[in-house]
Amino acid sequence: MNKNIVVAIDGYSSCGKSTLAKALAKKLQFIYVDSGAMYRAVTLYFLRNETDLKNHDLIIDALEHIDLNFHSRDYQSHILLNGEEVSEEIRQMPVSENVSPISAIKEVRQQMVKEQQKMGKSKNIIMDGRDIGTTVFPDAHVKFFMTADPKIRAERRFNELSAKGENVSLEEIFENIAHRDFQDTTRQESPLVRADDAIILDNTNLTEEEQLNFALEKIMPFLK
Repeated sequence: MNKNIVVAIDGYSSCGKSTLAKALAKKLQFIYVDSGAMYRAVTLYFLRNETDLKNHDLIIDALEHIDLNFHSRDYQSHILLNGEEVSEEIRQMPVSENVSPISAIKEVRQQMVKEQQKMGKSKNIIMDGRDIGTTVFPDAHVKFFMTADPKIRAERRFNELSAKGENVSLEEIFENIAHRDFQDTTRQESPLVRADDAIILDNTNLTEEEQLNFALEKIMPFLK
């Protein structure tokens, strides 16, 4: 097998990027890096500390006080914010409603890209996010761009949150997804765009097994 294979998975929110990335990591014995969790953890820190997003100096200072670490258990990626396990809290609506504007801040993205590229020096990684194939790893061996019908994405997210006992409406989630799509694709710093060489994976009508098989078929030639 070739060394240091990098698979980049980009796409819209609630498209199942992390689901596919985890499944690929488990199947291929790759390292999974959840870049979205990193931005969510930064968002959580900013919310907790009421960081003024219009104050450049305060943002820089906040970033200097953020330490992020991953640990893996059963191929599930868990993130630590300054030593605290926050994997569940970063998926709740307050973070979801604020992660896009905070992710768009130039200093935040620059810091996270540095951290992600550092992780990419490990052998064989799967990383998902918004700008992995365009900014973080433009030379990734395989790039996927995931998409799905917005209504399907909202239903999936609604079911996921409902299963965790969160009291949110389908309409609220649909509006949140639409708003995040707009912010992700129109932000000035590393907007969500499909890399020219990225393979489109529309999973609107695909099962998790079907999308996994689709991705594996594209990756396997690089593993020979």
